[in-house]
Amino acid sequence: MVQTEPHPDVILPTEPAHDLPQVRSIWPGDLVDALAKGLADFRAMPTHVIFLSLIYPIAGLIIMRWTFGYDILPMLYPLLAGFALIGAFAAIGLYELSRRREMGLDTSWKHAFDVVHSPSLWSIAALGLLLFAIFGVWLAVAHGLYVAHFGGDGQPVTLAELGRRIFQTPQGRNLIVTGNAVGFLFALAAFALSAVSFPLLLDRNVGMAVAIVTSIRTILKNPFTMALWGLIVAFGLAVGCLPFLFGLAVVMPILGHTSWHLYRKLVARDASPRPEYHPKPKAERYAADFPSSLFLPLKK
Repeated sequence: MVQTEPHPDVILPTEPAHDLPQVRSIWPGDLVDALAKGLADFRAMPTHVIFLSLIYPIAGLIIMRWTFGYDILPMLYPLLAGFALIGAFAAIGLYELSRRREMGLDTSWKHAFDVVHSPSLWSIAALGLLLFAIFGVWLAVAHGLYVAHFGGDGQPVTLAELGRRIFQTPQGRNLIVTGNAVGFLFALAAFALSAVSFPLLLDRNVGMAVAIVTSIRTILKNPFTMALWGLIVAFGLAVGCLPFLFGLAVVMPILGHTSWHLYRKLVARDASPRPEYHPKPKAERYAADFPSSLFLPLKK
């Protein structure tokens, strides 16, 4: 039977609007309030959020193991720093949990994956791929900078030797300045693209271009406050890398929840009514049709 009433338990953004979302001005005090609300969300659902967020330290440890195992230790810092470039996409499940708690809906961990039901799913995936592409380019540039400063002889380097090169040679000190300056530009680009893009795509049925333009507009309208937010995110991720990256299991959910509440402050709500939810009817399947039913369209 087809359901004809709106279903509040399903991600159902409003229909595409003709005008760009309205962007508000915010102040540092709004950051404090958003952080308080993000922390409240974390306290309200800590167990499963920590479980979901363990993917970050686990992924980081795998990266570390892969780095040590393949003698590309010089790439460890760029790899870990790259978390900041893709963090907004990785936290999309946390945005959804905050959205549901805001609406008084069930916030069990399985709803973190409800994004697959969003009409904006392809835009979310496309923007996520863009961030991963930026991450890949950053790694290539970071490797190129290292080779330019120390050569590419292909010989494995120990942690002690790497530390000596970086901190006790002119080339290393120059690499610290140059590498962090270039990394800042990559982080700035990723931040501009994703400051509010993913929460907006989750909340409304808009395209990737509209989400990116709105994200950039929020930064241009609030340069000081958004710069402060970027510093908070960078500091939080740096702290989260200690000890052994497991701090990310706490830092990432707090930052993710806070990002949702910051989006609410930056972008005015759309007063348009939500469209009705009409789930697709499922056709009956019969055992005799297997396995051909896997390759044939369903009959309605």
